[in-house]
Amino acid sequence: MSEVRLNPYLNFPGNCRDAFDFYAGVLQAEISFLITMGESPMANEVPAESHHHICHVCLEGEGIVLMGSDCPPETYEKPQGTIINVQAETTERAEAIFAALSDGGEIRMPMEETFWAKRFGMCIDRFGVPWMLNCDKPMP
Repeated sequence: MSEVRLNPYLNFPGNCRDAFDFYAGVLQAEISFLITMGESPMANEVPAESHHHICHVCLEGEGIVLMGSDCPPETYEKPQGTIINVQAETTERAEAIFAALSDGGEIRMPMEETFWAKRFGMCIDRFGVPWMLNCDKPMP
């Protein structure tokens, strides 16, 4: 195991639980850790109406570690300048993930064959998170 791991961390304006439940199903991963604001040591510092918001969540699966939390809606900023890449082993898996992530969202580039990939597509999901799906071609 490397001494360093890089894991995407997503912020949401109050719908983190819905997003991570969705991602768990789409990515065939499991929520390995979840704590709400009300369950955290900060519970007394957070308004009671925010106790159900997610303080921290971790989603893990084969080759996947995705983390996130809710933030106050007034400080939330939509993701920009970044994109989460999913590298699928098969075209079928890439297409299935793309179809699920783009459902209710926005397709930026339809899933299709490219000069570098058996399948490649880009979308923004229903939670406003940008994704890129890729299934590589063997390189000569």
